[in-house]
Parts: sequence; structure tokens; C-alpha cells
Amino acid sequence: AAWLCVASMARAADPPKLAVVLVVDQMRADYAERFQNDWTSGLKKLTTEGAWFRRAAYPYLDTLTCAGHATISTGAYPLRHGVFANAWFDRERNAIVTCTNDPKVSVVAYGAAGSGAQDSPATLKLPTFADEMRRQKGARTVSLSLKARSAIMLAGHTSDAAAWLSESLTGWETSTAYTTTPVAAVKAFVDANPIEADFGKSWTLSQAANKYHGPDAGIGEAPPAGWTATFPHPLRGQGTSPDRLFYAQWERSPYADAYLGRMAAGMVEAMQLGKHDGTDVLTVSFSSPDLVGHAFGPRSVEVEDMYLNLDRTIGLLFDALDRLVGPGQWVAGLSADHGVTDIPEQLIAGGKPGGRLDYQGIVDAVNATMVKQGIQGQTIVRAVSNDIYLRAGLIDELARKPSALNAVLKAAQSQPGIERAFSATQLAQASSATAKDALLRAAALSYVPGRSGDIILAPKAGWMIGSSGTTHGSANDDDQRVPLMFYGAGIKPGRYNDPA
Repeated sequence: AAWLCVASMARAADPPKLAVVLVVDQMRADYAERFQNDWTSGLKKLTTEGAWFRRAAYPYLDTLTCAGHATISTGAYPLRHGVFANAWFDRERNAIVTCTNDPKVSVVAYGAAGSGAQDSPATLKLPTFADEMRRQKGARTVSLSLKARSAIMLAGHTSDAAAWLSESLTGWETSTAYTTTPVAAVKAFVDANPIEADFGKSWTLSQAANKYHGPDAGIGEAPPAGWTATFPHPLRGQGTSPDRLFYAQWERSPYADAYLGRMAAGMVEAMQLGKHDGTDVLTVSFSSPDLVGHAFGPRSVEVEDMYLNLDRTIGLLFDALDRLVGPGQWVAGLSADHGVTDIPEQLIAGGKPGGRLDYQGIVDAVNATMVKQGIQGQTIVRAVSNDIYLRAGLIDELARKPSALNAVLKAAQSQPGIERAFSATQLAQASSATAKDALLRAAALSYVPGRSGDIILAPKAGWMIGSSGTTHGSANDDDQRVPLMFYGAGIKPGRYNDPA
């Protein structure tokens, strides 16, 4: 509804010269409410001069990065676009594969040797907005992110320049899915702007310590190697020269977001985006807030300070778009791929429910129940996130024995932290439009036959997989609710409270 509303607003005006899609990885909806008074630049413009849909949320279960980016870019849900998780168990290859893994492509590296990872959009079943703009309008399209899955899912199946940071973190790369040789504009920017220029810098607070909402060093925080739970956070790795630890610190700092913002502006200038007939497309996903959020949690000073810095980074990008494309000649939309749950230990300390799932205990309980039901041999092949994969044909066998299937599901959902357990049979038969059972609908919207597991777990609010920090991936409000904002050409400013 929000997209249609904004589209109808824009019809009366001339089409913008550039459409910009910004995704902030793990930006929970309440961040805009909590932090907005301290913003002064790009995020401030979005909240005060843009169209802000304050009740936007994903209606599906697997609130994860790859699924969120594919949903934003295609306008469809995982059951249709096919990308329901960051990784899943591939029965044919008998291996866990990432959402962008493709053995048919090769890395195209910028500068330093590529990581060797083989990434493409092959798993994405639908075209993206950028794909359709290229096909229908001849648009030039660019997609950038630290994460391969984020850049790829926003770009889609074609792109003039799609680039991401290698798994080794030492350089940028793309894939033969898009080009067989480095794109000149990307290479020129990377060569002129080495990440190593930030070596030795330190992430310090952007404002007085007493202005932040949360504590510095909250319960359960899990700072990365080389950092403590308190500021400042140095970017010097082992201390002598850039090393793996430095790059890991860099991508968890505001310096990485700032780099990506400059890179986006550089691509607009070098590739003359917004200077062609029709409308070009720029998509940018800021990954660092997700990395920081996992480690320090949504109540941390680190997360709040990340957004103070991101506000400035987006503001500088908007200034560059005014300069390079022209005021009133571009339009931007901003959202997030998912939210995040509070650190369980902080929830518990505050008297709220929460905890860490005993994943092995869940698997053991399911196995034990299978044995009681007379099912012998290996029953569970793999467990990935919310999905449990059974041996081939077993879910069909269980479906023919309703009492046995019900016993297995009951065993799973009787474990601490599990709200519901669904079978693939249930989800395949469920209508995704089922409104009376919101959790069943959420699981059905995330279910992809042939890729999803045979038993799907839905965690309770505040519960998660993982032994430290925090995460997302549930059908609970903290994970599902995200900001949705539009700014620029053709946008009617305002705060909209309809569900979106």
C-alpha cells in the first residue's frame, strides 16, 4: 500500500532522473522514534521532510538479510521469490549453501585477489525493480554493499555495476554473473580509496556521553576481538599494519558506512547516473549497523552512535545527489531488511521473557519422539536456523501417520523458547492469505518447497539461537517491524500510520 501510495503521488510530476533504494541492515522501527531528535542530516530529512510509514512490517517468519533484500527488490514474499534465508540445506549437493552460492560463476576482483566465493542471483526466482528498469526503460543500475547477498539481491539478475566486499574483507569484488572484467568506474574508485587509509583511526563517541539513551557496556554485549564493551573502539588490528582483525573492526565501524556512501556518490558521478533519458537506479545497503547490532544489541551506545554517523553519511550522499543530479531530480526510498531482538540477558534483567534456545535439545527431543513412534535410523539430516531437514521421504511418511507427526511437532514446540512448530505438509497446504492464524501465515509466506526444511520452528518473543549478543529471524514485532521512508521528487511529506 505504501509503495502504491507513493507511486500515485509521483504520477503527476515528471519522472525523476535517478531512483535510489537505501537499505539499512537491521534498522529496527523504533530507532527512528528513539534517535530522531539527535539527527541533523540525511535521516533527519527522511523523518521530517519525507513520507514516513510508521507501521511498516514484514508479515513472514524468516526475518533475515537475504530474504529482506529480495523482498524489497522484487515486491514479493519469499514463497514467490524463493529466497527465504541466508543459507539452507541443498539436498542435491548434500551441503548447506548460501543464498547466493553459484558454482557456475567466478569472482571478478578489484585490486587484491578475490575471496574465491562464487556468488550470483541464480536462486532469485523473480526480476527486481532494477532489472525491470533496465529492461523496460534502459536504465543504468548500480548496486553496492559490504555483503554479497545484499548487493546481489538488490541488483537482481543484471547490473551495470554490482560490487561487494570479499569474504577476506581485504578488497572489493563482483561476479561473472554481471561482468567478465572489472567495471572501470568501480576499479578507479577502489584504487583511489583504499580501506587501509582508515588504519589506526578510532571510533569515538559523536556527542557527550550523557546524551545517549542506553548504557555503555550493557549486560550480555559481545564486542569483537580487539575491542572492549566501552568506547573508544580502535581500528588497528594487532597494532602494526592492516590485518584480518583490522578489517573486521573496520566493517563494524561507522567508517565502513562512510566509505560506502562515498562510493555510491562516486558511482553516480563516474557512471553519469541521472544524466540519461529515463530514470537510472542506485541501490545501496549499509551492512555495518547489522554487524554492530549483533554484537552490542539494540539498546547499546554503539548502535545509537552508528545511526548518528549514518545520519551524516546519508546526508552527504543526498548533498552529492543534489550536486550531481540536481535538486528535485531524484527520489529515495529507505527501509531495512529486518529488525532485531533485545539481548536476552537484558530482557531477563528487566523482568521480561527471553532466553537462548537449546538447539541440540530440540533436535534430540524430535529424534527421541521419532524413535517412540517406531521410526528407525537417521531421522534428522541437518538443522539450519528455523528449519529442520529430515531424511528424504520421511516427512511424507509422517504425513500419512497424523498421530506420529503431531507427536513430533508437539515435542519440538514443548521445548523452552519455541512458540510453534509446523510441518512442511502444513505449510504447503496453507493459504498464504490465511489471516486467522497470523503465525501460520508468517511461516507459509517464508516456506519455499524444495528449499525449506521439513519442520519449521517459530521462536517465542525474546528467544533466539546463539550463545552471545543478539540476533533476528522470528515473527515477533522487534524482528518484523522496520522503517519505511521516501524523500525527494514527487513525494508528499507526512507521517502515515496505516499498516504498510
